[in-house]
Amino acid sequence: MDTIVNLCKRRGIVFPSSEIYGGLRSTWDYGPLGAELKRNIAAEWWRQMVQYRDDVVGLDSAILMAPQVWQASGHLETFHDPLVECRNCNNRFRADHLKDPNTCPNCGQKGTFTDARQFNLMFKTYMGPVEDDASVVYLRPETAQGMFVDFPHVQRTSRRKLPFGIAQIGKAFRNEITPGNQIFRTREFELMEVEYFCPPDEGQQWFDYWRAERMRWWRDLGVREENLRFHDHAKEDLSHYSAATTDIEYNYPWGFDELEGVAYRTDFDLKRHQEASGEDTTYYDQENEQRFHPHVVEPAAGLTRALLVFLLDAYHEEEVRGEKRVVLRVDPRLAPTKVAILPLSKNPELSPLARKVAESLRRRWMCEYDETQAIGRRYRRQDEVGTPFCVTVDFDSLQDDAVTVRERDSMAQDRVAISELDAYLGTRLLA
Repeated sequence: MDTIVNLCKRRGIVFPSSEIYGGLRSTWDYGPLGAELKRNIAAEWWRQMVQYRDDVVGLDSAILMAPQVWQASGHLETFHDPLVECRNCNNRFRADHLKDPNTCPNCGQKGTFTDARQFNLMFKTYMGPVEDDASVVYLRPETAQGMFVDFPHVQRTSRRKLPFGIAQIGKAFRNEITPGNQIFRTREFELMEVEYFCPPDEGQQWFDYWRAERMRWWRDLGVREENLRFHDHAKEDLSHYSAATTDIEYNYPWGFDELEGVAYRTDFDLKRHQEASGEDTTYYDQENEQRFHPHVVEPAAGLTRALLVFLLDAYHEEEVRGEKRVVLRVDPRLAPTKVAILPLSKNPELSPLARKVAESLRRRWMCEYDETQAIGRRYRRQDEVGTPFCVTVDFDSLQDDAVTVRERDSMAQDRVAISELDAYLGTRLLA
């Protein structure tokens, strides 16, 4: 984990927020490579969950919602974690995350914890100039409620029949007691969620479908099979809205832990919002002339947690000609930089042609141009951040209008005509 954290900071992928002021615990900024990687993960999720399907539509709902939403959904009443405090060092912990419930993991003292009390994870703020009870609002702890509240409008305007889903990517906020492990558990994060609405008698089959489909997505993007597993929640551990929940877990450096959750939420949310608002949240089945509340299956993954997993799983060290080579074998679809253009040397003859090649490729691919240091060092730098292809412009290029293309994982090299370079890359980067 330390290796990945250091790589992230050194290469400008992820680093602490407000660092010049000592940082703010559990807040992170995503640098040039991190912002691009995060964007690519989100884009790939959206492509496969929305663009490639005819039964899912998109939504972008507001972060701030009426406080009655959270009352109806049960978050104000039940969205709590057990909090204990060490009387010796005054550090606070989640009681259910302590390996030894009798020993403080910070100071090592035994028997110093206070009794557990329930701590609400909702971030509270105020809307408007007056801070009173009437102006209280909350930062959303999930994106799901926007999709439930907007279900009647989205269904009507998109003219979708059951089963169909609503997808959303957006910020969420949870006032975690003990955030940690870099971006694994943070107070501000991004979620990629689908609420899939179906007839009540089809709920279980769609729950099984989405379990399998979401596992397939992670494997398709290169996460190794041996690092993934399902974990079914016991009945006593289910959330207040859930009839069944399965986590897809990843084998992090500290062991298997949650990556994505698939929950069978039944009709809990739609019914609660109808009761609380007085508005109709049912679906009318014209063919059978029935009106009912659909059941819902929810695949929900953390975008920022996904970024960490793709980094962990892609990181690889090997020895090449007596030197350590670090390679980030991330799927080309996710790679922050697709192509690096590297003139063999910083030369007044090579640089203009290399920049011309870079300009032509940049219209389609995220590129980096680099002409400093020896070519071998530049290759290593691109390997470390996962760039799938390096294009070298050499002195022969001035005569044959061709370049050398080096592939990241195998280090194999091909001579490719500049006129055919874009097509060559396209067949390999979009496969």
